[in-house]
Amino acid sequence: MTTSTRLSSKTKLAYGVGDLGAAIATAINGFFLLNFLINVAGLRPGIAGNVFLVAKIWDAVNDPIIGWLTDRTVSKFGRRRPWLLIGAIPFGLAFFLQWIVPPLNETGLFWYYLLIAILLDTAYTAVNVPYVSLTAELTQDYDERTRLSSVRMGFSILGGVLAAFFHGIIVSQFPQDPKLGYMVSAAVWAVTIAGPCFITFFGTKEPDFAINAKPAVEGPGFFEGLKIALSNKPFILVTTIYMLSWLAIQFAQNNLQLYTKDWIKMDMGLFSFLLLAIQFSSFIWVLIWAKVSEKIGKQNVYYLGAGFFVLALMGLFFLQPGQVVATFVLAVIAGIGISVGYLVPWSMVPDVVELDELETGQRREGVFYGFFVFLQKMGLAVGLFISGWALELSGYVNATPGLPDPVQPASALFAIRVLIGPASAVILLLSFLAVKAYPITREKHAEIKVELDKRKNNQPIPSTLLPEE
Repeated sequence: MTTSTRLSSKTKLAYGVGDLGAAIATAINGFFLLNFLINVAGLRPGIAGNVFLVAKIWDAVNDPIIGWLTDRTVSKFGRRRPWLLIGAIPFGLAFFLQWIVPPLNETGLFWYYLLIAILLDTAYTAVNVPYVSLTAELTQDYDERTRLSSVRMGFSILGGVLAAFFHGIIVSQFPQDPKLGYMVSAAVWAVTIAGPCFITFFGTKEPDFAINAKPAVEGPGFFEGLKIALSNKPFILVTTIYMLSWLAIQFAQNNLQLYTKDWIKMDMGLFSFLLLAIQFSSFIWVLIWAKVSEKIGKQNVYYLGAGFFVLALMGLFFLQPGQVVATFVLAVIAGIGISVGYLVPWSMVPDVVELDELETGQRREGVFYGFFVFLQKMGLAVGLFISGWALELSGYVNATPGLPDPVQPASALFAIRVLIGPASAVILLLSFLAVKAYPITREKHAEIKVELDKRKNNQPIPSTLLPEE
């Protein structure tokens, strides 16, 4: 089978299921971690935000380096798949340790959660960067990549649906001891996180050109490679789209539990069902948008989906306490937009990889995807940091486990509403500028593919297709 033909359903499913582990960790962290650190572990909101911002200093080095290393990995299994075996178990273990509350003071807790955050990010990177890099190697067909990304994102959102729903259900079984509830749930999900890595490893096969690829010992080194990647205009635009859309999603996710509990006054027994509504809507619309993009293009799909998300975010800002049904309606509408934040940027990156190959003669998926995974985690970290300090400065009152929730001051409630509404909406609207400027259409990608084929056959490349200096 050539890399330009359609992939088998078995390969697509085996690849797609591999995103479950990352999706479970991301969903639970996104919806529950801020509340856990503040109201269960007992950290002040600002200190909780600091933990994850500091951890990103290591991530700024960790993600691109592991991506670069996967580009230079040589084995009979390929460049990417061996990393899934190396990182799977450490990933699950670090996730479990994140949800334990050790008997330490606030300073000790800060250092504990910082260390675990670094370990978790490293293990996440070791699994997720090579995993997402496989997209560009399994197929080189423009529309097939969108279909492959839609299967992957379908599993990703499905994993988020199950994790977010059942995590809340499990924790709610321990109303008098939420620390134990979080630990029990984390143990369940830690085991679940590792399994998909093995399914992808055994269910897919890297093509011959990837298995036989030689490390670029004569080409650009790590720092020169990063310089080339960051000078690639389409890549900068795609990363801007992804970073802004993911940051908007994280603002909404990080603060949703606080918003529904402290502002809407929703019964927290309904919270898991609210998450189910969001994630199920996203799951359905990822599949719909994948089909629609084949008709109107990726950029237009992004405009439409993100427009729904903006409307939902602004609607949440204007809701009043007690409007539970309206909250559920807006959650379903938000899912329509969240789905394009998952689907569109990820389906654009493989096209950027091939534009880079046209310029450098090398396939360096690991470098590009390393930055992408870094931005995903950076979005979560920045969201937690800004949310934490916004709550700290607005006077948010920490809850005490086992006791009734405290009444929050008006300033804290307003801060939560701004974070989940206008702040997220403005960030998302800024991403439209990058989408408008993104230059690789279906027609442009077809031209790039033709010229890459010519290069493989030792034919000259027209200068009009080479990226500008």
